[in-house]
Amino acid sequence: MLISKEWLEDYVSIDEPIEELAEKITRTGIEVDDITDLTQDIKNLVVGYIIDKQPHPNADKLNICQVDLGESEPVQIVCGAPNVQRGQFVIVAKVGGRLPGGIKIKRAKLRGERSEGMICSLQEIGIASNVIPKSFEDGIYVLPGDIAPGTDALTALYLDDEMMEFDLTPNRADALSMIGTGYEVAALYDREMQKPPHTPEKEEGDVQEELSVSIAESQIAPYYSTRIVKDVSIQPSPLWMQMRLIKAGIRPINNVVDISNYVLLEYGQPLHMFDQDEIGSNSIIVRQAKPNEKITTLDKQERELQSEDIVITNGKEPIAIAGVMGGDFSEVTERTTNVIIEGAIFNPVSIRHTSRRLNLRSEASSRFEKGVAAELVDEAVDRACYLLEQYANGQTRKGRVSAGDLGQFETPIQISVEKVNDTIGFELSADDIEQIFNQLGFNHQREGAIFTVYAPSRRKDISIPEDLIEEIARIYGYDALPSTLPVFNDVTNGALTDKQAKTRAVKATLEGAGLNEAINYSLVSKEDASSYALAERSVVELLMPMSEAHSTLRQSLIPNLIDATAYNVARKNHDVRLYELGRVFFGNGTDQLPDEVTYLSGILTGNYVVNKWQNKKEEIDFYIVKGIVERIAEKLDLELTYTAAEIDGLHPGRTAQIYLRDECIGVIGELHPEVEKEKDLSRTYVFELNYDRLMQESVGYINYKHIPRYPGVSRDIALVINRSTPSSDIIGIIKQNGDDILQHAEVFDVYEGEHVAEDEKSIAIRLAYLDTENTLTDERVNAVHNNILEALESSGATIR
Repeated sequence: MLISKEWLEDYVSIDEPIEELAEKITRTGIEVDDITDLTQDIKNLVVGYIIDKQPHPNADKLNICQVDLGESEPVQIVCGAPNVQRGQFVIVAKVGGRLPGGIKIKRAKLRGERSEGMICSLQEIGIASNVIPKSFEDGIYVLPGDIAPGTDALTALYLDDEMMEFDLTPNRADALSMIGTGYEVAALYDREMQKPPHTPEKEEGDVQEELSVSIAESQIAPYYSTRIVKDVSIQPSPLWMQMRLIKAGIRPINNVVDISNYVLLEYGQPLHMFDQDEIGSNSIIVRQAKPNEKITTLDKQERELQSEDIVITNGKEPIAIAGVMGGDFSEVTERTTNVIIEGAIFNPVSIRHTSRRLNLRSEASSRFEKGVAAELVDEAVDRACYLLEQYANGQTRKGRVSAGDLGQFETPIQISVEKVNDTIGFELSADDIEQIFNQLGFNHQREGAIFTVYAPSRRKDISIPEDLIEEIARIYGYDALPSTLPVFNDVTNGALTDKQAKTRAVKATLEGAGLNEAINYSLVSKEDASSYALAERSVVELLMPMSEAHSTLRQSLIPNLIDATAYNVARKNHDVRLYELGRVFFGNGTDQLPDEVTYLSGILTGNYVVNKWQNKKEEIDFYIVKGIVERIAEKLDLELTYTAAEIDGLHPGRTAQIYLRDECIGVIGELHPEVEKEKDLSRTYVFELNYDRLMQESVGYINYKHIPRYPGVSRDIALVINRSTPSSDIIGIIKQNGDDILQHAEVFDVYEGEHVAEDEKSIAIRLAYLDTENTLTDERVNAVHNNILEALESSGATIR
């Protein structure tokens, strides 16, 4: 919205510079995006009167003009404009003057004839060509009326002005009008708001005898109002009106059309002017369009309508697309003498859909989309009647013909002084708050510290007490909020929390191992929601999902990581290593919030190490992924154990559950071959950990030990055990019977094949013994070692 300061001063007195006004408006919630000074770069621009015009003797398209500039002698100016004539009042840039674009005006000779100045078009003084009246598009601008030569041209053209461009948010539709902006400025500066005259002065006859109006369905058009002005004279609108329209970005057409556009900008209420003698009947019916119904609009294009479009009809056929554009056969032309003025409230959603589908965005449709003020609809129509009387010599018919209901002009809202102060931190009195309501122009009633405020319909953004509190705060001034220091009950030094520090260490470990962090949607398809879940719980489905693929909250991070990996592999990135730290969701039944748990998951496929110069590759396998999990456990000072498991979607022989003591807190394994084939992946390994559970484990103080002074002893044993027996069970038996000198036990070989039964396997384990206080003796080691062997044999193992 472009706001002219010269025009704004018709409604409210403004003494402040434009920069201060724009700053104050911006501080209170309406952003002023730009300020334009229309006089910038213009110097020595005056009104001239062409006394005489003669053809240039040496050029067919040039004329020699004698121009009165209000000085002692006329000046000679050579002009090439096709429309220059004797007796015109024109814009002249004098010698020594300047025009936009850095143009300097100097004395010159054109084809041998002296020229002292320049007769200007509107384009040459900075006006955009698309808003210049068509009669002056290709020539100089001729001022109407008798203006004293030498008068400052910018003043005569109402261009001694500054413009503000508002960048409005959708809730401030009231500022899409000059009157709405006037109310805002009056409130900010506690000035009186003066509305323009709008009561017709020449009413006669009875409009009811000439027209009837009906609305087919109230939801498409809550209110429709008309008035008739007779015997209008089509002519150019007054200069001040033309220039205000030009400054607002609208091309002047004629006085009737210009008045409808002027009132639109003034009141924010779109109007439409119909030629009464051309609409084809004495009745107007507002209805929805019929399927495949057509209308030729003012831009001479035939448009096919749909049933959700709203049309204005003469009872038989459409004469306008409501709120968007009129029809061509009922438009105002030079032959028009009688005018029907339409003012209405239309369904905003329908107007938006129609204007978007037909690509007909206009000043009118943008205002209907945001909602117009019910209190101003009839007043805007009356204002148009008044202006037609003044500038088109029209006569207004008495009364109006309307249908529907305007509804409430005001919305009552109750608020207390205590609530205001508690919400925004002010210490305002009831008198202070009442003063702000007076500044805003809001009617109100006061009973002690309780106010009942009646928010006007022009402020559709105010409907609840919190909206009123916002108004109070911005008018009183956000910069007047008291400065206070926060109250700290528990003062910290600003260091990372334990969980933050651990998380950084975990992420650094994973990234050091070559994994990249991924961030995925929490929403997945219903089929993927419970895949790879560590717990069997109900899923949480959205009531209105944006798609089937994003309909359910996930219970595992693995499905998203698989899709991300498949996406990369399909684009020739075969070595993929990703991890994600995110939340999963478990349902708790109807009307209960789900449990949110943070998981840490990873996926690896392809080669882990590629040394092209040494022609070496190391393909990712189970033990590489297990080693990454072990690194995480080591960073968190945790001891994890692993148990073979079968989980849907994972390889039945290469999958293990991860335990923290006796609690299953994760899984690690290779994707099932069928899943790999479906996703076109090579061998792919995943892991998933209940991260919240890991964070619950506290890390104690690290107790350092001296390097032992005594040598240790290692012994190897080979056992034959059942193939189904996990190696971890054997290690567990060894540790339980190793006394205090067993430092470590690890499997270094597993054999299955010749000389070993089909249901058995041979494993070799290395045991390390160390006494940190004394030298180990054979007797001590043998005693512990034999105790371990006896325990193994009693568990079913055979010593080889």
